[in-house]
Parts: sequence; C-alpha cells; structure tokens
Amino acid sequence: MNRTLTAAAAACLALSAIASSALAQPGGYVHHDDWKKGYHMDHKDWDRGARLDWRSHHLRQPPRGYEWREVDGNYVLAAVATGVIASLIANGH
Repeated sequence: MNRTLTAAAAACLALSAIASSALAQPGGYVHHDDWKKGYHMDHKDWDRGARLDWRSHHLRQPPRGYEWREVDGNYVLAAVATGVIASLIANGH
C-alpha cells in the first residue's frame, strides 16, 4: 500500500513538472497574449508579481494609484485597485 502511494505521488509530481514546463518559456518566462493596455489582470497574476523600483529599472514614474510589477518576466504597469494595465514591457524571450 505504501509503495502504491509513493508511486502515485511520484507520478503526480512528474505530471505537474511536465505541465509547468509546457507553459513556461526558456528562462521561466511566460508569454501572455491577452495582456495589453486596457486589459484587466487577474488578481492571482498581480499578486504573483514582485513590485519593482521604477527608478532602478529605468522605467517611467507610475501615476498615482499605479505601480510597476514584474510578472512572469514581464514588466507591467497597472492600477493597484483594479488591475487594469496601463503599460506592458513584454519579455522578448
């Protein structure tokens, strides 16, 4: 019984790794075709992103209520309250 559970767990982990690698591009970057100006980002995508210091990344200053985030290797400027994208610098990989 214990071996069966171990084998099942290993199979689940292997399938998870295959599914993850199918979505990610080389270097861990993910391309999002639907992300463009005016698009409303999902909250889970926004929360997954790391807040960027716009000065150190040579980005323009965000308007009040907006911030830059790095999400899946892309730089996204979006409204904090709504998640509506104002600007996007997509990773070219």
